[in-house]
Amino acid sequence: MTSSPPSGPGLTVLPVPPVPARAPGPSSGPASVTFTGGHHFALSSTADPAALAAAASAPLSVILQVTKRCDFNCTFCSETLQMKDPTLGQLDVIRGNLAGVQRVFLSGGEPLLRRDLGDIVDMYSGYILGLPTNATRGLAWAPQLAGKVAFVNIGFDGPRAAFGRVRGDYDKVMAGVRAFQQAGLPISLSAVVLRSTLAGLPYLYQIADVLDAGKLKLILPLRKGNALGLAEREFISVEEAQEAFARLRELRTVHDWRPAVRMTPWTAGTEGHMIVVEPNGTARAWPVYDQPDLFLTLGNLLEEPVTAIWDRYPYKANHFAKYLGASILTAPRSGT
Repeated sequence: MTSSPPSGPGLTVLPVPPVPARAPGPSSGPASVTFTGGHHFALSSTADPAALAAAASAPLSVILQVTKRCDFNCTFCSETLQMKDPTLGQLDVIRGNLAGVQRVFLSGGEPLLRRDLGDIVDMYSGYILGLPTNATRGLAWAPQLAGKVAFVNIGFDGPRAAFGRVRGDYDKVMAGVRAFQQAGLPISLSAVVLRSTLAGLPYLYQIADVLDAGKLKLILPLRKGNALGLAEREFISVEEAQEAFARLRELRTVHDWRPAVRMTPWTAGTEGHMIVVEPNGTARAWPVYDQPDLFLTLGNLLEEPVTAIWDRYPYKANHFAKYLGASILTAPRSGT
């Protein structure tokens, strides 16, 4: 079992090979679905996402909240309600009940706040692991995570001024980003798009390219948590999102930016596409627009397997369509 992360300014971090994209053992899925260098799923054949969803017995991807705690207070954060962290024993039960899923996001809150995160990562080694993080503890954690997660997904909302206004300490996060890279961990960047950050998106894409990120993921805010306090003008329309994405694709061609880019607007086709497992094991479809807190309760993974959750999940087609890029705005990773 691993202990709490090492620290100190003299820490030496050695590069390691990146984790290969894989779907081993309990995480095996449809043969026509692959996990790409752009850190997303793609079809390797002409299979129809809706047909794959209808034939599937488990979701492609699940978000598992290992904590609700966070050291940031982002203006758009939807996860503001606190909950007790799950124990390692509970997480092991959930792990067993997720058999059949390909990818698990060990999420939060901020997962790097858990001193036993190394144990959790080892516990979930049979899955493609994504680690969403704000990277503020990247310097301490990078050596222990090296070679164990498929990619680190870093919340990064634009150049320094925009970043500081909506998220937190740009330089502290960038230090964590560099630590992940030095340890050989593949990274992606993830941003919530507000009207006040819209003009900075080309600069953000340039940053993603300089960092050789696998993917730049863009999502629109949801009216939940801190985002309930956002000014109405901060919420852009789907049409504005489409225009901004088209501009990014144009600039991507002009400047030869390499990372994949994906933007998720909230439409009928993306409703309920995520399955979020809260720290108490409750599995919910998210976002479901007419439900309180945008959550639709599906069951509890401390009590039943994900196959039972999937059976009663009403958004199977949306789930596969989104994760396979059929219902969102996408451009694949280019170059080598």
